[in-house]
Amino acid sequence: MNIGFILLTVTGLLILFGVGQRVLDRLRLTDVQAIVFIALIIAGGFVPDIPVTERFAFNIGGALIPLALCVWLWIKAGSARERARCLVASVITAIAVFLLGRYLPADPQALPIEPGYAYGIAAGLIAWVLGRSRRGAFIAGTLGVMLANVGSWLYAASLGADQRLVLGGAGGYDVIVIAGLLAVLMSELVGELVERASRGRARPGREFVNGDFVGREQR
Repeated sequence: MNIGFILLTVTGLLILFGVGQRVLDRLRLTDVQAIVFIALIIAGGFVPDIPVTERFAFNIGGALIPLALCVWLWIKAGSARERARCLVASVITAIAVFLLGRYLPADPQALPIEPGYAYGIAAGLIAWVLGRSRRGAFIAGTLGVMLANVGSWLYAASLGADQRLVLGGAGGYDVIVIAGLLAVLMSELVGELVERASRGRARPGREFVNGDFVGREQR
């Protein structure tokens, strides 16, 4: 079992035991919805890749279901401004991951960890910085990796390389899972620390909610 399946299985078990309810609330997901998406991603990973053309295919668990989840979360975003921010963050994350792929050593032995894991970690951290919310971070991390993969494929094709893209297949599955989960985890951990620190400085009758001080009666 690869790292993507392990991480998803652990995440699913934590949700079943009631851990992470706050994160799910911020993502606008119920426990059942989260478990269903995780189960579909895991099960879809075992389905053979779906060919679209001779040079392009996609994996259901590694691409189709994560993309559907991103669309679901994007639709549930609180405002048009947040939706636009999610898309901009996804594009910037994609550009950053694409550049990493171009300039990191091509020899896996030259890196301290598996290159795919490095891309997933980098995408998750970049998406966390840019996303500004749990929902935005997940979308930017997941969609950013997919866009970077497509960009690398198109770049190789422009150079005349006969390269086949399997979106979300093989190692791409792990990268997408790592990026999305890490982005949400960082947003939750850092957001919780910021909110705890800010609540101590808030004026009486006001609370720090989603990055702003608001009156308790407004909640």
